[in-house]
Amino acid sequence: MIKPTRALTLLHSILGLCLLSASAYAQQPAAYAPQAMNAMTPMAGGHTLNLRDAEIGSLIATVSEITGRNFIVDPRVTGKVNVISNRPMTPDEVYDVFLSVLRVNGFAAVQAGNMTKIVPEALAQQDAAAGPDSGAPDALITRIVTVNHLSPAELVTLLRPLVPQSAQLLPHPTSSTLLIADRAANVERIEKLIRRLDQASASEVEVIPLQHANASEVVRTLTLLQPNGAGDIGSNKIAADERTNSVLLAGDRARRLRMKALITHLDTPLAGNESLQVIYLRYANAEQLVPILETAMAGMTGESGTAAGGAEGANAARSAIQAHPETNSLVISAPPAVFRGLKEVVRQLDIRRAQVLIEALIADVSDGAAKEIGIQWQTTNNSLAGGNGGVFGGTNFPSTDGSNGIIGLSGDPTGLAGLGGLNVGYIGGTIDNPITGEPLLQIGALARALGSDSSSNVLSTPSTMTLDHQEASLSVGQEVPFITGQYSTNASTTGSSSNGNAGLVNPFQTIDRREVGLKLKVTPHVNEGDAVILDLDLEISSLAPTTRAATGAVDLITNTRKLTTRVLVQDRGLLVLGGLTSEEQTDSVQKVPGLGSIPVVGNLFKYRNSNVNRRNLMMFLTPTITRDSISEQMVSSEKYNYIRARQLDARQDNAGLLPSEGMPLLPEMADFLSQGGPQSGDTGSGASVAPASDGGYEQP
Repeated sequence: MIKPTRALTLLHSILGLCLLSASAYAQQPAAYAPQAMNAMTPMAGGHTLNLRDAEIGSLIATVSEITGRNFIVDPRVTGKVNVISNRPMTPDEVYDVFLSVLRVNGFAAVQAGNMTKIVPEALAQQDAAAGPDSGAPDALITRIVTVNHLSPAELVTLLRPLVPQSAQLLPHPTSSTLLIADRAANVERIEKLIRRLDQASASEVEVIPLQHANASEVVRTLTLLQPNGAGDIGSNKIAADERTNSVLLAGDRARRLRMKALITHLDTPLAGNESLQVIYLRYANAEQLVPILETAMAGMTGESGTAAGGAEGANAARSAIQAHPETNSLVISAPPAVFRGLKEVVRQLDIRRAQVLIEALIADVSDGAAKEIGIQWQTTNNSLAGGNGGVFGGTNFPSTDGSNGIIGLSGDPTGLAGLGGLNVGYIGGTIDNPITGEPLLQIGALARALGSDSSSNVLSTPSTMTLDHQEASLSVGQEVPFITGQYSTNASTTGSSSNGNAGLVNPFQTIDRREVGLKLKVTPHVNEGDAVILDLDLEISSLAPTTRAATGAVDLITNTRKLTTRVLVQDRGLLVLGGLTSEEQTDSVQKVPGLGSIPVVGNLFKYRNSNVNRRNLMMFLTPTITRDSISEQMVSSEKYNYIRARQLDARQDNAGLLPSEGMPLLPEMADFLSQGGPQSGDTGSGASVAPASDGGYEQP
């Protein structure tokens, strides 16, 4: 049991402690308030937040009540926070303090429509708002920054150490932009740094026109002085523009100034006469280029003179171009600018021209048949032979020249020597010609029968090689004399007959020799593709055989076939140029009217002759374009090996008295090229080709 005095003392102590607590609470109520219940103290100027070891959920509820915002809290958002404020704040300021508290504790607020999500900071970057308006410095936002001069990838490498580990810096080279995801304050800071760094570089491209030196030579000289390689001089880039004869220089200003000083020193006139230059040609003809270059120079100096006045006119006056045939070179006297233009024209014209192998194939196949049959007869009585008069009669069917008739053969029986076939007749003796007194054979009857067949197969393959746009001519044949005129003069008739000159005639003939055979003229025009245009002029002539139908001709008869055309043919293609297919049949019948029409018996009074001629003539052509020495070597070796193979066949089929080893034989292709010509005693049986190396064409 407690004593009254002791109980009174204990009660007095409790009352004193309560009074002390009430006094302390009146001075600092927030320090003694329950954790969240007394965290907000409304005041006339705003709200104050004072929290110590309060649950973050209580802070979110307090801020929601102050700002009127709706929050969605991730379950992972837990922990205790401390907030101490000593002055009233507006709702917006309270929300900014709230965002700072979240950032310190590793959380972030993400706006989602009318709601605000409170999530861990690592997840908040995926939902951060994009745009320049952040609302608060600690708000998590995503912003796209455009880069104008620098590379976005280079900026990421440079700025990565300056941003938190959780921030995101992503370059997009295609659009030249940089994607930044971080707190609004950090994003603003990074964007300011980017604006400071993204400035136009002092490295510019400068064009330096040259007046005397060649731009390509200057660039080559400057490049050789540096170990970095062609076109790279330190941090500078250098290139030549041949069209304007200018040097393009890129780099920082200080280096460009040093390079410009060196280029200016190189672009100085020479001590000698730089306006006089010599260009040696490789393929073109110097004399043919002179008119072209003079026209080009007149155009260049005319345009310059219009723009610059009398100075260029003076330059044009002292410009001249001459050809030196012995060295196939051009001597040009012109100002440097004009000379460079002419040199460029020469470089494009002095190129290796293509060559074309033209192979023509001419096939002439013909056959003919002739048949001749007939009976001629004559009869006389003996009184005519005695000179007392009488009668005679019969049939006579001479040819157009009067031969082959029975009456003509009676006076000259040697005419039978020129008649072919079967001749059967009856001779009854001789009589004297009552007019001339010459003896005549009494041929009672003459029967003739003739049948002949002829055929010909001619194959000609002329070929020639020529340059592009250059006419080639090929002629294969023989010269045949043709009588072009004749006359005769009578010798003196007053001389003595003993000297044998009286009454003599002195004949005289003029003869013209003409080529009979094959003539081919062709001019190829090679396109850029695999076709060639050919201008062709082909003539084939031959002597016609002497026949009875042609015996009336004064001189020789020639058969001529001509072809003039312009065609387009593919490389190594076959094209028919022209052809002739003809068939001629001639039938002639000579008979006695009335009697010759009697069946069977009428054959005694007629003479028949039939001729049939058929001809097939075709001409083909194949061009082969050779653009380099390798193609030319292949074409030549093919023809070379063909001839050598024919010679080897002739050795094997040798049926003469000479040994096969003594017959002509081309050496093998490799030996021919290495030894420089055919060697005696070559008995090889094979053929090989040594490929030629072609180093290619270099422009002058």
